[in-house]
Amino acid sequence: MVENRSESYVQGPVLSRREALLAGAGTVALAALPSQSAAATGSPAKEVSPMTLTMTVNGDVHVMNVDSRQSILDVLRETLDLTGTKKGCNQGACGACTVLVDGERIVSCLTLACMHDGARIETIEGLEKDGVLHPLQEAFVAHEGLQCGFCTPGQIMSGLGCIAEGHAGSTDEIRFWMSGNICRCGAYPGIVAAVADAAGRG
Repeated sequence: MVENRSESYVQGPVLSRREALLAGAGTVALAALPSQSAAATGSPAKEVSPMTLTMTVNGDVHVMNVDSRQSILDVLRETLDLTGTKKGCNQGACGACTVLVDGERIVSCLTLACMHDGARIETIEGLEKDGVLHPLQEAFVAHEGLQCGFCTPGQIMSGLGCIAEGHAGSTDEIRFWMSGNICRCGAYPGIVAAVADAAGRG
């Protein structure tokens, strides 16, 4: 006679498929951590000494103590309270943070402020003079080159750079040289027309 052993086994807790997957993912994540990470998390972060930085922003000279890890974008927004320059992706991919540094357009989120001591910086706040818009700002309004407006400061600063670089000779050229600036609303026809218009006026 064959003994029925099925009843002699101790039944443990039954995991659902979801619980099993989560447990497995946790095990994999722990295994992927560097061996020093547990010790490293307990050690205090190394202090970074602030550095003195001088920048001329929109014609005004600023002497500041900044963290050497700060980007130009963060110095503009957090130290100087110039929030017209937008923080979009913070990875240099969208162009919302474009400003002019010594006449050249850059994505300020990827540019360390400490590398530009003594630089001359132009932001969207510096374009209007005595209540009169810059010709490119006027062109953006005339050609409806904006919808939500979030990317507009970066688009305008990039457009200024595009014109100054001599890359506004045709609509195709403008599209190519402005391609680093993303408009989620899709106002590209108006943006291109505005840059072409302002370049023509110049």
